[in-house]
Amino acid sequence: MEWKKDISVRRMVKDLGVEIMAEPKDRDYFVDNSDINRPGIQLAGFYEHFPRERIQVMGKVEFAYLMSLSERTQREVLDKFFSYEIPALFVTRGMRPTSLFVESAKTNNRYLLCSELPTTMFINKLVTYMNQIIAPKEVMHAVLVDVDGIGILIKGASGVGKSETALELIRRGHRLIADDVVEIKKLEDGVLVGQAPKLTKNLMEIRGIGLLDIQKLFGMGAVKSSKVIDMVVYLENWQEGKYYDRLGIDTEYEKIFDVPLEKNVVPVRPGRNLAIIIEIAARNFRQKMLGYNVAQEFNDKLFKKTSKEEGM
Repeated sequence: MEWKKDISVRRMVKDLGVEIMAEPKDRDYFVDNSDINRPGIQLAGFYEHFPRERIQVMGKVEFAYLMSLSERTQREVLDKFFSYEIPALFVTRGMRPTSLFVESAKTNNRYLLCSELPTTMFINKLVTYMNQIIAPKEVMHAVLVDVDGIGILIKGASGVGKSETALELIRRGHRLIADDVVEIKKLEDGVLVGQAPKLTKNLMEIRGIGLLDIQKLFGMGAVKSSKVIDMVVYLENWQEGKYYDRLGIDTEYEKIFDVPLEKNVVPVRPGRNLAIIIEIAARNFRQKMLGYNVAQEFNDKLFKKTSKEEGM
């Protein structure tokens, strides 16, 4: 399931803990993207291409320019600016809007909000917050673990051993993100981030034992709240006669939100230590990211040797 949310400014105010100087009566505003506008050029009178649907952030430069104007000009500039249906205007750095400023916002039924944070820091916080809420989401039946810094989504049919494999990885010093249900968000830069639902955070279900609290059993270092997903490992019961890649030359991919992730299909049979296999898969993936692909190098050497022998 995939969806995209709108963010209520009223909720934003509560979550970010900013101060309300003015707010609309009997209504709220909503935004559906994390783009920000700093309205310096609008305060100077240029409104062509004004992105009024964005959250507006006023920093030191814009505020100083506004305060340099006469009271009459300030009123004209503010009334013109607030006449546009902007979702909200944040003033940063702890700067205090004048009574004229507040009056104009109230008259035009707009949000005027204040933050003590420096402008850049506040914008970073605001964009991160909005991306987390607006990002498209998908709920997937899988396990997500952090293995040596690589986010691995373990998939497979029910009962194949995903949770048991993850438990062994945790025992070997790796970290659990989510068991059984993984909430996946796609951020604007195409990065996929996974986390557990609040109800099952830090919990793992092992058939025959029941629910385990991984944080209490193994400590804080055994769990993590979220992780970028780097690759997929699909566990499936061994099928006689099925071809399984033995060299790693044929790279498979799985798309989540149209983002291709490298996928390793690992056959499950008695005697195979799946935790070690996944651990090595993570290290091999890291080597590939650093530019070293042992399978490709072996294939190149084999091709050269074959070509040389055929040329003799």
